Amino acid sequence: MPPVKFAVFVVLWNNTQGLETPRLHIRMANWLQERWTEGRRELLLMAFRNSGKSTLVGLFSAWMLWRDPDLRIMVLAADLALARKMVRNVKRIIERHPLTQGLKPQRADQWASDQFTVNRTAELRDPSMLARGIGANLTGSRADVVICDDVEVPNTCDTAPKRADLRARLAEIEYVLVPGGLQIYVGTPHAYDTIYAADARAGTEEGKPFLAGFQRLEMPLLAPDGRSRWPERFPAARIDAIRERSGPNKFKSQMLLEPVNILDSRLDPGRLIAYAEPLVYAERNEVGVLTLRGRRLVSASCWWDPAYGAPGRGDASVVAGLFTDENGIHYLHALSYLEHDPAEAARAAAETNTDDRDEASQQCRQVAAFLRDNHLPSVTLETNGIGRFLPGLLRRALGTTGVEAAVIEATSHRAKELRILDAFDAVLAAGRLHAHESIWRTPFVREMREWAPGLPCRDDGLDAVAGCLLAEPVRLGRGVPPADGVVRRKPSWRGGGTFTATTEFAL
Repeated sequence: MPPVKFAVFVVLWNNTQGLETPRLHIRMANWLQERWTEGRRELLLMAFRNSGKSTLVGLFSAWMLWRDPDLRIMVLAADLALARKMVRNVKRIIERHPLTQGLKPQRADQWASDQFTVNRTAELRDPSMLARGIGANLTGSRADVVICDDVEVPNTCDTAPKRADLRARLAEIEYVLVPGGLQIYVGTPHAYDTIYAADARAGTEEGKPFLAGFQRLEMPLLAPDGRSRWPERFPAARIDAIRERSGPNKFKSQMLLEPVNILDSRLDPGRLIAYAEPLVYAERNEVGVLTLRGRRLVSASCWWDPAYGAPGRGDASVVAGLFTDENGIHYLHALSYLEHDPAEAARAAAETNTDDRDEASQQCRQVAAFLRDNHLPSVTLETNGIGRFLPGLLRRALGTTGVEAAVIEATSHRAKELRILDAFDAVLAAGRLHAHESIWRTPFVREMREWAPGLPCRDDGLDAVAGCLLAEPVRLGRGVPPADGVVRRKPSWRGGGTFTATTEFAL
């Protein structure tokens, strides 16, 4: 029998089930076969929820086994139960499809619920199709085709550590797949920095998309002209009902395939107003002036929420610098997630006269540089917990580096989530919080997107910026040695002070 096109294979199956074949399934089927024929072996099929994409990929598996019974197919899913669901579906197709009647084996032990082996000529250790959860040990397995069916779900991606673990586990596919093997990802995005993103996501550490180089077919529920891609099942009234029940974020994610946080964020980073201009300091008539985007800045606040955790572990140590202009607009200009070098600290502990290289001193030097680089007059140091040991060390670091800035000690008595809500709610709602573009290269934007009161989530950057927003601005002068060697006070850019004019007439 000459090869039957996959789209025809799908139509034959639907006819046996008394079903019509929607146009979007024909498009998916043609796309899969065309990519397969072209030799494309890295594919991503994204389609809206309940579009039948997993069923179609199951039919594609049966079609491939009919074409080549020696293939070995592994199905990876968020959990084993979901992977078994696809394997059972393919078994039923093989049993009942008019073209695959000769594939079912005689032995019952080769027709299990989580794996099966069709009649084939090759003697292979691995079954024809195998179901595995994403957390399973894949060592020793080999496959010609790996189908990643809904590996990204809330349980595997609702926190940054889970997303990192998911990526690490998916990287193991390279050791399972034979050279020239086929990878097919099937799913919908469940997070802003989804594995399915077409481009690198702002605020994430990845420099490129996780599936860079994959051939993509994206089929959101609504076509570019706004019409339903499956009007028989999803008419306009049902689409409106789904949008209303699920909420805007979930509808965008699951039905329109837009990578957003699936939960409605309390702190929407979309309300931040980005800018790229640097701070500009100048002295005019011996008066210091600090401007940003052509606007004069009149006050500043800096907050350090310290932590001693090793890099990448525990709470982050964060220092934030925020400025305010004459119109009351806030500018989150600088944010630094501090890290220390454990190796340097360990060497210092083994030597003598090296008390400036311990974990705390390393961070204090970073804070001093942060204050100098951003013309900040003071820093408020949260002295809860370990912070009570730092003021003296920080003042010494400021003196050593020649940075004149005040160290203000503060103790927080309110719950952290209440401080964050009080600080951010009003300024975000009013559109009065601007942020430098460098902020998007830190974890801060991700913290905003994922933060929700009462839920465990990272909030170290949020706490530091909240401290800046809630702190009273200070106006303290600083002195630096000028180029001519004459010691004088550097004019304060925050205003105040006196100015003496030189005249040529006598009174």
